[in-house]
This record gives sequence, structure tokens and C-alpha cells, in this order.
Amino acid sequence: MKITAPAKVNIFLKITGHRDGYHTLLSRFMQVPDLYDTIRFVPCDCETFTIEGCPGVPRESNTIYKAWRALNEATGDLDLLEFFYHHKVVVQKRIPSQAGLGGGSSDAGAFMRLTREVCNLKLSIDELAQIGSGIGADLPFFIYDYPSANVSGFGEVVEPFDEAPLPLDIYTPPVGCDTAQVYKIFKERFLPRIDLSSFRGWEGLPSADLLERIADPSLLNDLYPAALLACPKLREYERPGWFFSGSGSSFFRLHFSTEHSAQL
Repeated sequence: MKITAPAKVNIFLKITGHRDGYHTLLSRFMQVPDLYDTIRFVPCDCETFTIEGCPGVPRESNTIYKAWRALNEATGDLDLLEFFYHHKVVVQKRIPSQAGLGGGSSDAGAFMRLTREVCNLKLSIDELAQIGSGIGADLPFFIYDYPSANVSGFGEVVEPFDEAPLPLDIYTPPVGCDTAQVYKIFKERFLPRIDLSSFRGWEGLPSADLLERIADPSLLNDLYPAALLACPKLREYERPGWFFSGSGSSFFRLHFSTEHSAQL
């Protein structure tokens, strides 16, 4: 039993406000199908919920573990508990962490979809996404598993956008960006300057058009200037034609080389 958990990029990411202690946003999420983690359920006699393949991440901090707990609390399904006494979760990681590619959220979303199937949980996909939204803002997108979608609110509003994933080059420099720190700097330095009229209508434009029309990564991604302040070494990796995903640290561009992944 296995499932792939694809990475994502934010074609654009605009902050729309701040309420209840969190930022609201409007963003175009797009899957990167050829960059993915793999989640397997492997037979094993386990005394407790067991995850392998995520070294350095305490179990209680792992989004997969949080997803398992949330499913237990939401369903009270004894078969769900019984299944993971006899199976462990094995993760094959390929998506880098702290990279703006949604690796942890994608893993948790894929885990929830596979668990729903194999444990025959009586949950609709909408209910699954609602549970996921309590774990992390990106999870609903990965639970719905749309190739491309406009995501808004706190991340819980996911509307499919009719386009196939673009061929992209991804480059992740050896720099990790702390999401909480990036958002903190944005709130302190940039939140008062947001202009909702500056990106009106973007949710209706194809992603390729947006990338071709807007060359400045800071215009497409409101978090980029904050990420540069949080992680000054990112400036060493800036190159024309490359865009910034999420809170970082990965850059992406439309693929035009013959290599799988371009090097800077």
C-alpha cells in the first residue's frame, strides 16, 4: 500500500489580511508531479504509531503523526487504531524541508487520503480537508489533490484551476527558511503596505501567463522580501527569470533546458 506525495510551488502568493492571529492569502498552488515523497504502509507489529524515514523530526512534530491523531479524534474508528498496530508508515523523502515546496503538508495529505481508502473511513473529501485544515494551511490543497488551484482564506478555500502542471525547473539552495519567522517579519514590516487592487483578477489568469508577464519575484510572492530579511544568504542565489515559492527557500522557473533540474 503506497501513495505519492507531490511537491507544490506557489505561482503567486499574495497576503490579503490578518485576523485571529493568522495571515489570510490568495495564492495559486501548482503540483510538481516529478518531485514527490512516497508514503508506504508496511506490515509490522507496532506497540505504538510508528513512522520511519523522517530522521531528525520528533514523532509528535511530524505532520503525519498529527494527521493520524486528528483522524482518530474526528472518527473514533477502532479499525483505524487496529490498522496501525499492524502497519508502520515508511516515508521515502525526496522533497527538501524548509523549502517552500510543501513536503510535510503533502506527506500528511497523502497519508490522510491513503488512510481514508484502506481503513474505509466514512469521511467525504470535504470532511477530510476540513480536518486537515486544523493541522496546517497547505493540507486542504494536498487532500483535494488538484493539479492546480486557487487557494484563499487561511488555506481552507481550495478552488480547482483548469490547467495542467507546468514543466518547471526547481532549485533549492542550501538555505532553510523558517516559515514562522518569515511571516513574523512580513507582519512587522510589510503588512501595512498590502494593496488588494494590485493583484485583482490574477486568480483567473493561467499560470504561464503570470510567469511570462511578471518578471519580479517580489511582485508575485509577497513573502519574498520578508524571506530575504529572515535568510540574507538567499540573495546569493537570486537569478533573473527565477521565482520564489511559498516562504522559501526554493526557486523555480519555466523549464527550457534539457536537464531535469537546472543548476545555478
